[in-house]
Amino acid sequence: MSQVEWDSDNELEEKPFNKAYMKRLFRYLLPYRKVLAFVAVIVLVNMALSLAEPLLLGYIIDEGIREGNFAVIHWIGFSLLAIRLVSWLLGYLHTRFINFTGQRILFDLRQQLFNHLQTLSFRFFDGRPAGKIMSRITNDTNAIGELINGGLITIVMEVTHLFGIVAILLWMDWQLALLSFATMPFLYLIVVKLQPRIEGAYSRSRRTMSAINGNLNETIQGIRVIQAFSRQGVNNGRFDTLNTNNKQAYMRAATLENTVWPLVELIGMLGTCIVVWFGAMRVMDETLTLGFIMAFINYLWRFWGPISALSKVYSQLLSAMASAERIFEVLDTEPEVKDRSNAKAMDPIQGEVVFDNVSFRYGEDKPEVLSGIQLHVKPGQRVALVGPTGAGKSTIVNLLMRFYDATGGRIRIDGQDVKEVTLESLRRQIGIVLQDSFIFSGTIEENLRYGNEDATDEALKLAAHHVRIDQFVSQFPDGYQTQVEERGSKLSVGQRQLLAFGRVLLSDPRILILDEATSSVDTETEQHIQAALNKVLEGRTAFIIAHRLSTIRDADLILVVRDGRIAEQGSHEELMGQDGVYKKLYMTQYEMQQSLAVKTGA
Repeated sequence: MSQVEWDSDNELEEKPFNKAYMKRLFRYLLPYRKVLAFVAVIVLVNMALSLAEPLLLGYIIDEGIREGNFAVIHWIGFSLLAIRLVSWLLGYLHTRFINFTGQRILFDLRQQLFNHLQTLSFRFFDGRPAGKIMSRITNDTNAIGELINGGLITIVMEVTHLFGIVAILLWMDWQLALLSFATMPFLYLIVVKLQPRIEGAYSRSRRTMSAINGNLNETIQGIRVIQAFSRQGVNNGRFDTLNTNNKQAYMRAATLENTVWPLVELIGMLGTCIVVWFGAMRVMDETLTLGFIMAFINYLWRFWGPISALSKVYSQLLSAMASAERIFEVLDTEPEVKDRSNAKAMDPIQGEVVFDNVSFRYGEDKPEVLSGIQLHVKPGQRVALVGPTGAGKSTIVNLLMRFYDATGGRIRIDGQDVKEVTLESLRRQIGIVLQDSFIFSGTIEENLRYGNEDATDEALKLAAHHVRIDQFVSQFPDGYQTQVEERGSKLSVGQRQLLAFGRVLLSDPRILILDEATSSVDTETEQHIQAALNKVLEGRTAFIIAHRLSTIRDADLILVVRDGRIAEQGSHEELMGQDGVYKKLYMTQYEMQQSLAVKTGA
């Protein structure tokens, strides 16, 4: 599936029947085939009991009421009551087992999707809307679940029911049966021609509802910006348009449905009238009985139900094909970054990092983001990466973490090629703190332990003390058990960043990456963190990306990255003596700070 289809709001809600997809969907049924076979038996027995009712009603009219035989009336009456009780019990078992099985299949499918998504490389998520990915796990699995849960059993039940009714009608009186089937072409035209239009209208309604949800999510996420720019009126107008589109789409679907099904019932009644007309004449001729005609009409009324149900299942099947295509597209996507078949666990490292002529591009048809990166970092060294936005600083550390794989050259840690070790063993020895670190819902303690669940309470409190978390935790009544809510919304921006520092420090990595990690905190907090890091970084290799050059003066090695290459490297003093890019950047920032200080003092 192309990126255009991912981004499109007009994804097709239906696809032609695909035999390969159906075979693949049936695999999810295999673990539950015994239960489904039992359900099928229940359905068939229930159907047989249901088909017996009209015959019994005809018999009670002819042999009981007309003949005045109360014994027959009592016996048939109790038989009908018994059939209803048994049918209720079988219906209860059918519903219980099919719901259980359907939910288990949905559980398996969602779990497989969720597990697979977590293995996919960053490139899969780059540019793909999160809402579309979530739709694969929710809406698309539900569409397949509805087909498996009700559609397949409905097909078995209604097809058998339909053939059973046709066979009984032909057995009872083939001439009358053929007369009643005379209206079938009209029914076929209505169902085949108009039913897809109904489903298409409801598909448009679902798409407009999806647009409403997307707009609502964007509004909630950006409420601060909306209010800051007083865009409420514009947003209200946009939402009104989306809301109107949804209302019109739904009303069109409802109007079509309210037109089609009365027509179906009218055609069904026309067939019934034909049977009543010709059947009445034969009753008067005493070639047929009244009970026979009543039973025949009862079967005829039941004939239209399976046809209607099967037409709906067919549309359900086509919708499931579209969902299956989207789900299998995700499941068939192989992670670009994954363990090799012979990958081994990385040995405990000291922190030596070597980039050997490393290059990288995001696609074969894309320009190189990094080119010819040569770098040798000794264990315990602090390396600062500076340069303009988009120069490739973050890409360098992303390759080190194997969020992406280098397209050229090699990266080695303590002599071990990062591509030849398992991802888990590599990433467990590297910690990273981002500019906008993600905080999970839960408690402060749970977030701190995220990278090291086995850490002792003493280690946790020590890490919290190093980055000054303990100072704001003490202000909460529940301390470390304080719920931070979704994305850490209960904490300030600075507190969230401190929590991210504590989380990575508690995981005790040998290599620490700080990607603009202090840009979200105030100057005083940043000074506290810098003081703490001086102690925490002892013996650890550190890669520090920072725009504020004053924060990386003490780095052992400063890399100036420009246009995907290392333009300059050396210590602060060495670079200042070269009169190059670094010195110009540093002096520009220094002059800006001095100017700001003068204005503030004034």
